[in-house]
Amino acid sequence: MKKIKRIAVLTSGGDAPGMNAAIRSVVRTCAHYRIDCIGVFRGYQGLIEGDFVPMSARSVSSIINKGGTMLKSARSDEFRTKAGRKKAFENLKEAEIDGLILIGGDGSFTGGLKFNSEFNFPLIGIPGTIDNDIFGTDYTIGYDTALNTVVEVIDKIRDTASSHNRLFFVEVMGRDAGFIALNAGVGAGAEEILIPEENLGLERLLESLKRSKRAGKSSSIVVVAEGDKLGKNVFELRDYVEEHLPEYEVRVSVLGHMQRGGTPSCFDRVLASRLGVKAVELLLDGHSTLMVGIVNTKIESCPIKDAISGHHIINKELIRVSDIMSV
Repeated sequence: MKKIKRIAVLTSGGDAPGMNAAIRSVVRTCAHYRIDCIGVFRGYQGLIEGDFVPMSARSVSSIINKGGTMLKSARSDEFRTKAGRKKAFENLKEAEIDGLILIGGDGSFTGGLKFNSEFNFPLIGIPGTIDNDIFGTDYTIGYDTALNTVVEVIDKIRDTASSHNRLFFVEVMGRDAGFIALNAGVGAGAEEILIPEENLGLERLLESLKRSKRAGKSSSIVVVAEGDKLGKNVFELRDYVEEHLPEYEVRVSVLGHMQRGGTPSCFDRVLASRLGVKAVELLLDGHSTLMVGIVNTKIESCPIKDAISGHHIINKELIRVSDIMSV
């Protein structure tokens, strides 16, 4: 690999709190090592359209505390084609860019790996997604902030649930992963937590709610991961419970995209800063197709192909704790 003199950075996929902190870290690490940094707007689509802007240390002032991503994000069907990827490569070469840092999730990494396999272009991935579903890192950027947002909202919902003796189903994000639901559910004291990794079963759910009634609970919170397979959707679950437990007055709250927004937590800001430094240094040391992550509090790296194909395991001990706490 030739010496790296200019690095591009982009954000791709769903936004996550802390992405701006990661951009800031990449830009300022480049400034520290006296190499150029180029920002790419709108992810892979920006690569195809050559939507580049030079970035200096001052370009990223006062963004560490902001949610979303200053570089924007967009889906790119064109990048899924060989012609689109070739156009992106030509733009990178014309701009004399020697390496690329991708901030995103598994879909972004899959596209980056395909791009590297075709053009042998050096790239490093930084995991930015609230779902925390990327293998090779204990935490992804944005996950901690999303958790805190969910817990705060559930605390507010519980006030209403208690006041009106209601059962609330609270749907949280997570696609096919239950990390947000499980951790936020335990943190907010939910009576039940439904996640795709564990099939609770409708009958067990009913029995749990009956047990809560017998125990004297006047209200209940059930946290549901959006990818949970127990019902077609959270509204179907509501209808099922109302049919079989008419004594419950059931409400549904779908938290939706509010979980992606907001000021990033200190944890996410520090994590993003650490990962950004490591990503730049890996490129400068001649590495490629690696993802940086945090494992047992230490910054590590693993092949992007492992991050994509591996499976981040749910914490079984936390499931046991949840069962004990719901007594």
